[in-house]
Amino acid sequence: MNERWYSKAVVYCLDIDTFQDSDGDGVGDIRGLIGRLDYLARLGITCLWLHPIHPSPNRDDGYDATDFYNVDPRFGTLGDFTELVHEARNLGIRVIIDLVVNHVSNEHPWFQSARSSPDSPYRDWFVWSDEAPSDRRQGMVFPGEQDETWTYDRTAKAWFYHRFYDFQPDLNITNPQVREEIKKICSFWLQLGVSGFRMDAVPFIIERTEPGNPNPEKDFEFLSELRQHVQWRQGDALLLAEANVEPAELTDYFGGRLHMLFDFMLNARLMLALARQDPEPVIDALRDTPALPDGAQWATFLRNHDEVDLSRLTADQRADVFEAFGPDENMRLYDRGIRRRLAPMLGNDMRRIQLAYSLQFSLRGTPVLRYGEELGMGEDLSLDGRMAIRTPMQWSQAKNAGFSDGDSLVRPLVEGWETLNATVQRNDRQSLLSWFERMIHTLREAPEVGAGSCQHVDVQVPRGVLAHRAIDRTGSVLFLHNLTDTACEVDMSSLAADADHPVEVLSDEGYDPITEDLAKLALNGYGFRWIRLRREP
Repeated sequence: MNERWYSKAVVYCLDIDTFQDSDGDGVGDIRGLIGRLDYLARLGITCLWLHPIHPSPNRDDGYDATDFYNVDPRFGTLGDFTELVHEARNLGIRVIIDLVVNHVSNEHPWFQSARSSPDSPYRDWFVWSDEAPSDRRQGMVFPGEQDETWTYDRTAKAWFYHRFYDFQPDLNITNPQVREEIKKICSFWLQLGVSGFRMDAVPFIIERTEPGNPNPEKDFEFLSELRQHVQWRQGDALLLAEANVEPAELTDYFGGRLHMLFDFMLNARLMLALARQDPEPVIDALRDTPALPDGAQWATFLRNHDEVDLSRLTADQRADVFEAFGPDENMRLYDRGIRRRLAPMLGNDMRRIQLAYSLQFSLRGTPVLRYGEELGMGEDLSLDGRMAIRTPMQWSQAKNAGFSDGDSLVRPLVEGWETLNATVQRNDRQSLLSWFERMIHTLREAPEVGAGSCQHVDVQVPRGVLAHRAIDRTGSVLFLHNLTDTACEVDMSSLAADADHPVEVLSDEGYDPITEDLAKLALNGYGFRWIRLRREP
């Protein structure tokens, strides 16, 4: 058993309802996903992350669950789900699912019981206040879409807390019964074969909320309890957390608690570096990243299912990213983010798209890729909010891009799917999809990236060039990325003593053979080179 399999994984995230429809109702389903597992295997994916799969009124795209022990009937059955896990494992792909336990739908039986009577056994499963809390108009996650975080319920004759929308009442983590229920939910899905969970909104899950206190203490002990629980059930189970917090707080989430955290700080700095065509923000992020305890890991990403969150940047930095990638107000969200996919953000320039993903996948941590990014899919800005990037997967030139035979789709297709789809790109060796396959398979031959250390190579290089390397007991790999459109030459001779027959393993195009002294390495505009310096036995 490899208890740290996640350190060398390549994660692919998707919404079942927009990936592949198998029965013609216009909604993606589990049977459809099973039929596309071979595509993911060929791409090189080793871990599949599924966004919410539970029954839901779908007022928040599934993040408002009504039953944590079942599958949304639109997607299929529990039997279908176990078949998915089995077939994925046969192809070397693990499955993790979203664990959305900060809140439930207000239609969940727990909340319906809780609001019905003060004597309900579920009353204390939620957070209540008899009086209007003084902080009820603070701490909104979705500014502009939320007016408050406490709402009065006429049936309960009390105010209930909801960090997110008013139809998503928060669970009360201070209640031991709630804690035990979350552990039971984890046990249930681990028994069905999942390899772990992506935990939604972790800083809010562990808040010890009380009326009138907008900054409650966090109960990190619950994360320790949950880690111990899932590993007793399955030794190599993963807890991957969403926790967009200040850098000084990050280490509180590790150390016997969570295995992995999404690196939101690096994500924002990557976007700033791409916008300014200057690697300094990435260098700063690598330098400022706190040291992780043994066994802990970062998850890197460029685009995910939410907006590009720029809230950790300064106002000037944020303005530069908005100007480059979200110049129109309709492209922005919550005054902090951009609701676009990466390809159109980069002007659909193949060179810049490849450069960006080469940089992400070569930095320390485990890379996470959103469905459709490997094709350069676009967005539909006519859809509300984050739905702009939650459109059907584009498979072929067949009806509805091969996503569904139905006449009415869960969401409209993005324009241009007739020429931008997996089938067209599969038959083009110069396509983005073909490049992604080569890049991911090359990464899987470089375990130093996920399991080793990441070091900025601090030598004088032309403006716009980032040089870094990954080092582990398996060897050393050098990465060069030119964030500008100007070709240049890089001198890496200071690393020659550490090299043993250096060889190029991936690049934007063919370069001259590498010399042993590493003195004159050409680099195209928006070019990149992966050079294995040495490999240990």
